[in-house]
Amino acid sequence: MGDWGALPFFARDWPALSARLRGAPGVVLPPADRRFAALALTPPQEVRAVILGQDPYPTPGHANGLAFSVAPGVALPRSLANIYREMEADLGARPRDGDLTHWARQGVLLLNTALSVPAGGAGGHARWGWDRLVAEVLADAAARRPLALVLWGAHAQKVAASVTGAQHLRIETAHPSPLSARRGFFGSRPFSRVNDWLAARGEAPIDWVASA
Repeated sequence: MGDWGALPFFARDWPALSARLRGAPGVVLPPADRRFAALALTPPQEVRAVILGQDPYPTPGHANGLAFSVAPGVALPRSLANIYREMEADLGARPRDGDLTHWARQGVLLLNTALSVPAGGAGGHARWGWDRLVAEVLADAAARRPLALVLWGAHAQKVAASVTGAQHLRIETAHPSPLSARRGFFGSRPFSRVNDWLAARGEAPIDWVASA
């Protein structure tokens, strides 16, 4: 995980959490080798934008360690389908599948607020201590440079409440879930807004449709 590995969480909290995960009954998702994919793919010095999810998809074969992302060839979950619907309205195109690795490689940290979940048990590890890692990651990234924070839903907005300052872009809307997308997510144009903000800072835009 490169520089992320220096965060206090890994010396203080990870040994006990790792042991708890190893002893957990049943299947834990995503697979252990994908658990820290968001951090491995987006080093702290490269973070330009943050999209926060909750916990990984609890359906075996879906979670790939990146918030909202699924493995290539997997049918789009409903929230991701709505994200792509908004992207098409905003940018006129969308990726060819649900794998968002190409976002992560451009500095978009796709971080879930829990990095594990029991198969079939959404939210099952939400109180296992992952929140301490997420708080440290956000604080570290925000101290390095201004960030575009894309916060869909009350949960993400609460988790990122500690990241303050006018230097950061905050896009706060309803969650893309079918239960809430029509309450302000659709029409919010997050992708072009992030790119406009980056351009105003003299930075390259994110190619959101890179895999198409």
